[in-house]
Amino acid sequence: MSNANDSRRTTLSLATSVLICFFLPWVQLSCVGLRDSVSGYDLAREGDKFLWFIPLFMLLILVFGLVRRIWEKWPAVFALAGTVGGSLGAYLMYHERFTINDSPRLVATQWTALFWFAFLSSVGIVAAAFWFYSRRARSP
Repeated sequence: MSNANDSRRTTLSLATSVLICFFLPWVQLSCVGLRDSVSGYDLAREGDKFLWFIPLFMLLILVFGLVRRIWEKWPAVFALAGTVGGSLGAYLMYHERFTINDSPRLVATQWTALFWFAFLSSVGIVAAAFWFYSRRARSP
């Protein structure tokens, strides 16, 4: 049971990290000596409305992971939320990165370490959710 709790805590920690990173700088912009940064929140507000699914799914994962009745009685629900939420978050970040990099711009863009941390955390959520479910399915 302790392995299942460790994987649940890992999933919750990673979801919290993605949620926090969503509001921190993802992209550094520079043009003729001027610098600015844009967060996931700014990108969702100004452009791709699908990015709002990232914090929504992270909150859903947190709720499902914190409500004991859900993760004890229905571990598949928590595991599915983590798998879908982490996968969708990683896909949306990946898509946003390539959409911005492929568009013709006069402004140089550089993706920050916070973006990459959020992306890898989303992938980690998927792995931790699988780990949680595999441990809960084996326990009596």
